[in-house]
Amino acid sequence: MAKAKKSNPKPSNSVPEPVAAMLAINPTLSKAWVDLMSESARFMSERLARDLELQQDMLACRNPAEFLQLQTEFLTEAMEQYTKETTRYSRMMFKSLDEISKDARAGHRREYDDVPI
Repeated sequence: MAKAKKSNPKPSNSVPEPVAAMLAINPTLSKAWVDLMSESARFMSERLARDLELQQDMLACRNPAEFLQLQTEFLTEAMEQYTKETTRYSRMMFKSLDEISKDARAGHRREYDDVPI
């Protein structure tokens, strides 16, 4: 009887292979990726903290009108914050794309003197 082979799959602690290849090719892209992920984590932690504050405030409400006012203020604030964050992401992406395109164009043109005769 054949012995069963043991497989030792490696833990997946790294980024997916296509992303790793992309990051290795272009360091500007990797910086943009890290910046975007850092900003996303910052925003999510702030929103989570605000959501927890809302729960505490909701438990302190004494009547339905106070509860409705609290919800209205929270939703207005959340929509403003999400709009600002979306704008921030867009600006970060456009800035990164501009840097990546400048990097792609720099140093890749042929000079007049290096044309073979």
